[in-house]
Amino acid sequence: MSFEYMNPVKFYFGAGKFKQAGTIAATYGTKALIVASDSAKPTGQLASLQEYLTQAGVAFSVFDRFMQNPLSTLLAEGAEIANREGCDLVIGLGGGSAMDMAKGIAFSAMNEGSIWDYVYGVKQGTAALPVVLIPTTAGTGSEANRTAVFTNPETNDKKGLVNPLIYPKAAIIDAELMLTLPKRVIAGPGADVLFHALESFISKNAHPMSEMLSLKAIELIAQNLPRVYDDVSDLAAWEKVTFASSLAGMAIDCAGTTLPHALQHPMGGLLNVVHAEGIAAIYMPFMEYTWPAAPEKFAAIARAMGVDTRGMTVEQAAASSVDAVKKLLTHINMTPTLTELGVKEEHFDWMVNNVLTTMKVVLSNNPKVPDAETIRSIYQRCL
Repeated sequence: MSFEYMNPVKFYFGAGKFKQAGTIAATYGTKALIVASDSAKPTGQLASLQEYLTQAGVAFSVFDRFMQNPLSTLLAEGAEIANREGCDLVIGLGGGSAMDMAKGIAFSAMNEGSIWDYVYGVKQGTAALPVVLIPTTAGTGSEANRTAVFTNPETNDKKGLVNPLIYPKAAIIDAELMLTLPKRVIAGPGADVLFHALESFISKNAHPMSEMLSLKAIELIAQNLPRVYDDVSDLAAWEKVTFASSLAGMAIDCAGTTLPHALQHPMGGLLNVVHAEGIAAIYMPFMEYTWPAAPEKFAAIARAMGVDTRGMTVEQAAASSVDAVKKLLTHINMTPTLTELGVKEEHFDWMVNNVLTTMKVVLSNNPKVPDAETIRSIYQRCL
C-alpha cells in the first residue's frame, strides 16, 4: 500500500459554530472581502456574518456580484476590489459558486494576469490571501479542497483551478444554516454529494484513505438526504448531510471526479446548466456503462446505499447500485432530461469536442474511458 494524503483545512463542525465566524476570521486577517451568494441577504446570514466580524474587530467589504457558474471576469473584478480596499482575507458565504469565487478572488488578488494561465499550468502561482469558507448549502464540498471551478466567457470552457494555495485556512460547517433551504437547493447540492462520493470512489486515483471518505459519505447521504428533503427542519439529519458533503469534498481532493463531471462541464460552460442537474441527467447511463469495468467497487457502493447484497453475485450487487441511486434521485425529484435543461442535439458536436479536450484528465479517471461516439450516445440517451 502506497499513497499520499494531506488536508490542511481547519474544520469547525457543529450547530451554532457560525457565531464563531468573527473570532475565527480575526486569526487570519484584519479586513475581509465577503463573497456572498444572492441568498445570503434574504436569509439574514450576511447581516449575521457582518455583525460577528464587527464584534471581533474585523473590518469588511462585500462583493455580491454573484452568479451560478462564476465567470473568470468576475474574479478579476473581485480581486481588484480586494486590493483596492486593502483586504487581507477573503470569506466565502454561500454554496459552491460563492466558495469557488472566494478562492478564485483570493488567488487572483496575489497573482497577476489571467487566471487561465494558472488553470492550464502556463504560470505557477506564488501566494493567495487566506480564505475562510462558510457553506450555506450541503453539496460541493468546496470548503474541504483546493479546487475552484470557473467559466471562461470567451471560450465557454468551464474548468477548475487546482492549487494547494487555495485550500481554505478554515471551514465553518454549521447545519443550522441549512434550515431555510428550498427543496430544489436541498436536492441539487445533496445529489452532488452523492456524485462526488461515488465518482471519487471509482476513480483510478482513489486510494485507501479517499475510499474510506467516499464510502462514509455515500452511506450518510443515502440515509439522511431523503430525511432533510422531506423535513427541512431535521437538524440531526442535516448534521450528517453537511458532514457527508465535507467528506466527499476531501475525497475528490484526493481522487478527483470521473465521466459525469467531464460530461457536465461543457453544458455548464455553454448553456449555464445548473451543475448537479446536468450531472443527474446523465447518471443512469453513466453507471450502466461503467459498472462492468469495476464490479467490486459498484457492489460496495450498493452496500453503502443500503442494499442487502447477501446472496447476490458481485455482478448482481454492482448492477443493483444503479437502481439504488435512481431510487434516491427519484425521491428528491432529481431526474431531469437534458432536453428540460436546454441541451439540444445541435450542441453535441461542441460538447463532445470540449469533453475530449478541456475535460481530458477527468475523463481518464473513469474505470472505462469512452470514445467520442460513446460520449455522443450517452448524451443522446439522456435527451
